[in-house]
Amino acid sequence: MSTLHLITAEDPLTLQARSRELIRFPQLTMPLLAGLTPSEWTVTHEDEIITRVDTARNYDLVGITAATPGAPHAYDLAREFRNRSVPVAMGGPHATLMPYEVAEHADIVVVGEAEPLWRHILRDETRRAPGRYEFHSGTLEVTPQGSRIYRHAAPAVLENQPHARRDLIQHGGWNRWWATKGAIIATRGCPHKCDYCTIPHLYPRAQQMRLRPVAEVIAEIRSFKDKGVVFWDDNLAAVPAYAKELCRQLKPLKRWWTSQTTMNSLRDSEFLELAAASGCKALFVGLESIDQQSLNGAQKGHNRVQDYRNLLERCHNLGIAIQAGIIFGFENDDLDIFQRTVDTFGDIGLDNATISLLVPYPGTPSYAMLDSQQRIIDKNWRHYNGKTHVVFRPRHMTPEQLLNGYEWAKTQFYSLSHIAKRLNKSRTGLWWNIPRNLGYHLGLRGEVLARAALHQSGSEPTARLSAFRRD
Repeated sequence: MSTLHLITAEDPLTLQARSRELIRFPQLTMPLLAGLTPSEWTVTHEDEIITRVDTARNYDLVGITAATPGAPHAYDLAREFRNRSVPVAMGGPHATLMPYEVAEHADIVVVGEAEPLWRHILRDETRRAPGRYEFHSGTLEVTPQGSRIYRHAAPAVLENQPHARRDLIQHGGWNRWWATKGAIIATRGCPHKCDYCTIPHLYPRAQQMRLRPVAEVIAEIRSFKDKGVVFWDDNLAAVPAYAKELCRQLKPLKRWWTSQTTMNSLRDSEFLELAAASGCKALFVGLESIDQQSLNGAQKGHNRVQDYRNLLERCHNLGIAIQAGIIFGFENDDLDIFQRTVDTFGDIGLDNATISLLVPYPGTPSYAMLDSQQRIIDKNWRHYNGKTHVVFRPRHMTPEQLLNGYEWAKTQFYSLSHIAKRLNKSRTGLWWNIPRNLGYHLGLRGEVLARAALHQSGSEPTARLSAFRRD
């Protein structure tokens, strides 16, 4: 029996930023791969959100997935295993965007989706000379150093896939009671091509939506006991007819669910009504900015700022809370953007927000533009987490001003007074919305101030943060 150990890697900086989260949604990449692994392999899994990796153990193969900020840490883990002759396969967003860099740190690199390649990789033990080789499900490139880079020939087929190995999803930490194993995928892709987004570059033909049969999605949900269901999709309602049928079949299950979608879906009254009736409690929507020019410049013109208030009210009237993505650092952002953002989302009663710095990930149009203008100032991938560092030179402010403004806005958004203001307007899902906001509040201010103190400024962190408040 061969042994396979799968690792969901997280950089320590990212772990610090997420350490106080009240609700956790597990990553599905490795549990899905485990479900695809033949029975002759014994599979184990460590998720660094929950536990530290023990690199002293021996396995026949170690698989590591990592996003860009976690790549340097993943390289450290790989080195520990490879120093003891344990072969390492690496995949995930960063391996897809930067395969030749990753190949310097791994024996096997998986570019793009692993499903079409995984079984072939596990049984491919043939030693080959450097070069390019074709096989039925993709191509293999052997580097001069002997690393193997696999690329699939066609997108993964979502029909008849094994279920994720939920027994490998770990719970732990202070918020273990709020964690859920009910994560699932129904669709892949997104029809949009926002400049800063990696999705168009991670999937082949990403704008062509792939849909898992609704009956298979429902069958998998029935197979687990968790009351809460998290659709880990990029844009669940991108195909309205599919999303509506999914909601119709979800309703009899009496589950609570959440997912990610876009403003286009919020304009569809029928979808929202079906979603609410089927148990949708919250939707993550990338609002990103209150500046229309910034949205247009980032190829996200389908967001119309003038619609924010009415669409939010529509969701609240149906009992659906909105968790917005908010990004600071767009080309049109100036020093007023922080105060205006806090004020706007307070006035319209936004429930929650994931607030981030703009990250120009390698391989995206955003990175190409900034790099061509010599505005990338930091190529340490650890800093590409959208939380702790500004890695480019903004157009209308300094990097320090952007970082300080971001930290000020985040602190203000989750201040007690702002929480009260927003939730008093929302009145949606207060039984979980209040504790979630308080969880952000309790963990955030000290964390933000501590991070601010790490950056040299010549002034106290509290003074730097308060500088963005208008009198």
